[in-house]
Amino acid sequence: MIVGYQQAPIFIHEFHHQLGSVRRELNELKVQKLLLGEVEALSGVGYRYNFGLSKVETLLSLTSSPLSAALRTAEEPRALVFQHCYAESAVMHYDPSETDIALRNRYFAGEVMRELQLDHVPYFCSFASGCAGFISGLLTAAALFSNSDERPAICVAADSMPPGVPYNMLRERILGSDNSSAFLVQRERAAYRLLGINYYSTTRTAVPFVEIVKRTLEMVQGLATELGLDLLRSDVALHYPNIFPDTWKMVTRYLRISRAEHVLDEMLERAHCGATDSVISLGKLHRGQRGRLHVVVNYGVGLHLGVCILEEQDVARESAIRPLDNGKPQGTISSGN
Repeated sequence: MIVGYQQAPIFIHEFHHQLGSVRRELNELKVQKLLLGEVEALSGVGYRYNFGLSKVETLLSLTSSPLSAALRTAEEPRALVFQHCYAESAVMHYDPSETDIALRNRYFAGEVMRELQLDHVPYFCSFASGCAGFISGLLTAAALFSNSDERPAICVAADSMPPGVPYNMLRERILGSDNSSAFLVQRERAAYRLLGINYYSTTRTAVPFVEIVKRTLEMVQGLATELGLDLLRSDVALHYPNIFPDTWKMVTRYLRISRAEHVLDEMLERAHCGATDSVISLGKLHRGQRGRLHVVVNYGVGLHLGVCILEEQDVARESAIRPLDNGKPQGTISSGN
């Protein structure tokens, strides 16, 4: 499914995120029984650390900070769009023996808004798109701009692993971190202009890596053609999630874009952060270089594959990246084909 926005300009900016405060190395996760399988399976892919909630943190407290930062700019948003990778993150914890349905359905979105004293604002929530949530959330938010109301919408992503559940997916060799993020979607010109989205879903429980490569290539090239873009002659940043690094290397190589920056940001340092991966890399990569194209790829259990193309704008670069570990350097972004 391709959706274009060239006739109805949509912009995104103000990228904020926060990760859990507890940094663990793979062997620590294994000792604490928070890892399935062997450490070598994950270290061989490129993981070393992840971030989790401390005993005094909750997903609610983790999400309040990025959302508060976004609200300082949005002031009176038209709507909030929440996205979660895990179904458990969408609803506050409840006693399984509770018989009051109202107490069992304390939605996370409403609770965090109440925490921030934000009311009378429409909000929406999804967890069925898994880690493809940056693009599915953006697709939802962009659809809200059909009248003269110029107020921005806010997209929010938030996920934490349920207590005692391992942080990795054994078969897929994916390691995750507890994370939250927020960004603004609006009509007023800002950091990135949304040009188009290409979205695919299947009900299959597994897809071969070779198909992921082929389908991603087709989706990127198909969207570029639909939008009238010549990627081969453009300066392009290719943003990938912190999973399947060899798969994304193949995609970049087969796209054959001479001026391509391959972006796989801090996979070793912070693991995979769901929809927040895209929020972090877009915040870092904005240089005020008007016309530079950014191709964002999302993959989510479900299964979903999403691609969007953004055009960078020459507005002031936003300082929206929050330090991960008490202000220590965050590492580098890998580049090249």
